[in-house]
Amino acid sequence: MRGAIWLVLIVCVVVLAYLIFKKNLGISWLTVFGAHMALAAIALYVINYSGWITQVYIPINPVTMGTVTILGLPGIALLLGLKMILFGQAI
Repeated sequence: MRGAIWLVLIVCVVVLAYLIFKKNLGISWLTVFGAHMALAAIALYVINYSGWITQVYIPINPVTMGTVTILGLPGIALLLGLKMILFGQAI
């Protein structure tokens, strides 16, 4: 099982490196990704601690950060909706 996980990791890294160098993306995409991740963390922090929505707490972890980084504000709405539906919390 560990061998399969390492194989998948190595293949993913090789394919990612190939795509980065083939499209000549350079390092600029890391800056954009880092800025998006920082803004996602700030948005989650504001939602959790501002008092706008008092009954809902969205933990700041890699899954929620990734969701908000990729989807933006609709990602926050998705997480709030999932939290309300799965845990029966009303806003």
